[in-house]
Amino acid sequence: MRYSNCMFNSGGGEQGNPLINFPPKFAVIPHTTRPSISRHLAHLTMRRRGSLLLLLAAVAVVVAAAEAAPASTLAGPSRPVTVPPGDRGHAVDLPDTDPRVQRRVKGWAPEQIAVALSATPSSAWVSWITGDFQMGGDVKPLDPAAVASVVRYGLAADSLVRRATGDALVYSQLYPFEGLQNYTSGIIHHVRLQGLEPGTEYFYQCGDPAIPAAMSDVHAFRTMPAVGPGSYPGRIAVVGDLGLTYNTTSTVDHMVSNQPDLVLLVGDVSYANLYLTNGTGTDCYSCSFAKSTPIHETYQPRWDYWGRYMEPVTSRIPMMVVEGNHEIEGQIENKTFASYSSRFAFPSTESGSFSPFYYSFDAGGIHFIMLAAYADYSKSGEQYKWLEKDLAKVDRSVTPWLIAGWHAPWYSTFKAHYREVECMRVAMEELLYSYAVDVVFTGHVHAYERSNRVFNYTVDPCGPVHISVGDGGNREKMATTYADEPGRCPDPLSTPDPFMGGFCAFNFTSGPAAGAFCWDRQPDYSAYRESSFGHGILEVKNETHALWRWHRNQDLYGSVGDEIYIVREPDKCLLNSSRIAYYR
Repeated sequence: MRYSNCMFNSGGGEQGNPLINFPPKFAVIPHTTRPSISRHLAHLTMRRRGSLLLLLAAVAVVVAAAEAAPASTLAGPSRPVTVPPGDRGHAVDLPDTDPRVQRRVKGWAPEQIAVALSATPSSAWVSWITGDFQMGGDVKPLDPAAVASVVRYGLAADSLVRRATGDALVYSQLYPFEGLQNYTSGIIHHVRLQGLEPGTEYFYQCGDPAIPAAMSDVHAFRTMPAVGPGSYPGRIAVVGDLGLTYNTTSTVDHMVSNQPDLVLLVGDVSYANLYLTNGTGTDCYSCSFAKSTPIHETYQPRWDYWGRYMEPVTSRIPMMVVEGNHEIEGQIENKTFASYSSRFAFPSTESGSFSPFYYSFDAGGIHFIMLAAYADYSKSGEQYKWLEKDLAKVDRSVTPWLIAGWHAPWYSTFKAHYREVECMRVAMEELLYSYAVDVVFTGHVHAYERSNRVFNYTVDPCGPVHISVGDGGNREKMATTYADEPGRCPDPLSTPDPFMGGFCAFNFTSGPAAGAFCWDRQPDYSAYRESSFGHGILEVKNETHALWRWHRNQDLYGSVGDEIYIVREPDKCLLNSSRIAYYR
């Protein structure tokens, strides 16, 4: 262990480190003072012992700080680390009898209140639901015009002097098969607040002031910092594949304890599609029900349970969501994503995408791009064309950080979902690389994994760091098997995503895995992988440094399972503040 330049002075402190001084050396003790010799020696001994303990404590602090300092991407690729899976127990859903998921309001009073960001910090969305859902063979939707969509807001709880109105809707989940239960939602409201001051706490109340007892309690949220290179959200929580289990509650409790200013949820929200319409659930739908039901059913009340449970968080911390495969939820006339598209507010219009599946927004010096793994991502498609335009507008002198998120990972080494969205990677990776995307967040695989900087399966100093956080707590099994383990490499023909289709995952043509579909060891691009429930926190410190920390549920609050400084190198990887130099 190397220590800093310190000189330990055993004399009177006239030399060496002035912060660590020992008492003077013993002098000859006069004969006349011998009666107090024992007391004097004891006093000096205690002084020396105390100083020595202080010295050892100081050295221990220095050593511990050096050992505890997070690694940095500046040091180059990390050596691959695999934490052996332990017994993580069985994830069990919260039942409908749990008070946290039951309806706690009456009449037209708002519930499931949530805040989402708009494209810039001067605007935000407030969403809520009034009225209760209906289940049955013949359901009649509520009239969205029956209740107004109003938000009163201001800078103090007793001074809600501003007013905004919005739109309301109802969605249904219908199955044209005898014996299946249909669903229609309560009235879902979305109101956009505009003209907000960045980095400011706003108090608000939502509902219909014209109807008695139809306004919510007063809540509060804070807008994001002003767009610019000198300000950033304090902490950004990243979670995926959350569900509504007791593990979920642990994840959320740990996440809230870290006091995030923003939450990114990278798909797979309620897992309502693990249930039949009669409320019978399973850990594996295809294993239990696929052969006995005419369509993949869902139990939509699980969405309402999820919204009720999450309201204490979402009503005060903005949350941005992107779709996952569990949000597909097919129904009559091949409709999909009805619940996802209806329940959440997205800055789709503000960011020019006009789609709930992909959009962008700014928060301080960060430009976020949320992409769709379950909508057309081909180069001729609308999403790709929008992405090109959005990236071209990014000014890295204003928003130095460029962060992307979607559901299914490109760089997971687990057997589950291995190379499942290879066609998306083939279509989009070079475009994202050419604009020097810094970090990519994904979920889908029920485990945690962080990559080294990577491009096209090769460690690359200018590639993004890919971080998969599909370990939020849902009731499906934790991923514990790796594709590089002997006999675990999947059949390439089994890997394409069943919803999007397409086949792009061929054997590697170069590198250590040349001629094979999987590596025979943990790949070099994989830095850390572990099968544990948890969440992550990103703290962007300045224009070049961000601290990433991943927290396990089973650890003490505040404990860190994995951490690293992600460091941008714009002089190395950026040309003209937009295009990067290609290093081959």
